[in-house]
Amino acid sequence: HSEAASRIAPIDDLRTSGHARASLDAVYRTRYRVHRCLRGGTATRRRQPRGYPRTRPDRNDGCDMSRARRPRLEAEATWRNREQCARLGGEVRRSRHRRRQTQAQLAARVGVVQSTISDLERGHGGTLSIDVWQRVFTALDRRLVLDVSRDAAEEPHDAGHLAIQELVLRLGRAVGYRGTFELPTRSTDPSRSTDVGLRDDRRRLLVLVECWNTFADVGAAVRSSARKLAEAEAAAIAFGAGRPHRVAACWVVRATSRNRQLVARYPEIFGSRFAGSSVGWVRSLTVGGEPPAEPALVWADLARGRLLPWRRRWMGGAAPRTMR
Repeated sequence: HSEAASRIAPIDDLRTSGHARASLDAVYRTRYRVHRCLRGGTATRRRQPRGYPRTRPDRNDGCDMSRARRPRLEAEATWRNREQCARLGGEVRRSRHRRRQTQAQLAARVGVVQSTISDLERGHGGTLSIDVWQRVFTALDRRLVLDVSRDAAEEPHDAGHLAIQELVLRLGRAVGYRGTFELPTRSTDPSRSTDVGLRDDRRRLLVLVECWNTFADVGAAVRSSARKLAEAEAAAIAFGAGRPHRVAACWVVRATSRNRQLVARYPEIFGSRFAGSSVGWVRSLTVGGEPPAEPALVWADLARGRLLPWRRRWMGGAAPRTMR
């Protein structure tokens, strides 16, 4: 008994991290079994080194501790990696076959061993760097494109445009208009619509509001608005049951420095197209007054939730008397 116990040397001086901890676990289980046999089946606990986690060998004698359950995020990421690696590996294999190359030939061009290409084509290339993947596809005259899906928390692409429409609808409803988001201007073609339609049957009035967050082609925007106005005038007859509504139109443009600079750069163009009173249009959309007969341009201050008149500055001096 004393001779067998003396063979069990103390190991308290070992470090208890990494692989050493796994080795300690096995050593302590073996020590426990030896002492239990020497004591006639009675378990004798041995002191473990300070900092080593306490175990219950009497409850799990000879069995490894169960692994911690992997988080759901890790499992989902592993599944996606395997799926993408399998798809990319299949692309590499098909491209290599079309070029009648062997794995060894492709590996020589890429600068890796043949087994790497084999693992990659079987979908086991998850541990390879992006540089290796890029070299493989470059050797096959293809380009590897890394992309991510759209962020669910990101605003819609037309968020700025929607904000202007929301502002116009809210202001119009407050003064008695019945607003319509994306009002169709042609009944036979629903894809043709104006951004906001404001209708007041009591005054037999239909207002078309075109909302602009940014400008890509001013000329095309003007032509589109003119077409919508003509189509709306034809549709206004149906609204009035024989007595057509009066149709008026204006532009509501986001008041950004870029848009202000653009309008200021071409004062004659915007002034000739939007000859109506901008102040009158702001009053009509915010207070409920009668809209001017001619179209005008109005600024939208989204930060403060209000509309502002466009103050025109003519290049040739004072503005014409017919335009305010």
